[in-house]
Amino acid sequence: MAVEERQGARNSAARGARFTAVMTAIVGRLPFGLAGLISPRLAGFLVISAVTFTVDLALLTAVHGGLGWPLPASITVAYTAASALGFLANRVLNFRSHGAVGPQAVWYAVVVAINYFGCILGVTEALAALGTDYRLARIAAAAVEAAYMYTALRWVVFRDTRHPATAPAPPGNEVPGGQRRAGPQSRER
Repeated sequence: MAVEERQGARNSAARGARFTAVMTAIVGRLPFGLAGLISPRLAGFLVISAVTFTVDLALLTAVHGGLGWPLPASITVAYTAASALGFLANRVLNFRSHGAVGPQAVWYAVVVAINYFGCILGVTEALAALGTDYRLARIAAAAVEAAYMYTALRWVVFRDTRHPATAPAPPGNEVPGGQRRAGPQSRER
């Protein structure tokens, strides 16, 4: 059993390292000086958020548009499922947290509840009540959600993460002496 747990931890660490390497490579290729402004961790959050938002919107459309559930219930089901996926993906791949899952899950639940009632449900419902299509209203609410959630995940939920979110430099970035130059220098943001 202990051997299987160690192997699982190694696989998880390898996935996280690969994800960080890909995000570092993407950030290093950003135009207009954005590489100096966007950390690989922020890029990872944005990629994961794009995936979970797609899941959220697809579920919302299926439950509200397809099954005819009331909009608040549909938003709740879709958001809860997407949030669970976001927690797991950010914990394992992006923030690569090694903190205790229980306290992190509690903090995450608090952060998500504040986000849900303060932004998602309120903004989506308000815009829909003003005549905006519920899908467009949900997209508008996502902009505020992204800023809040990244900040809360980075500095509250996964605050145990102390290592930089950079990976080794890609091939071709050697400096004299055969060493590799690091990829874009990432400040923790």
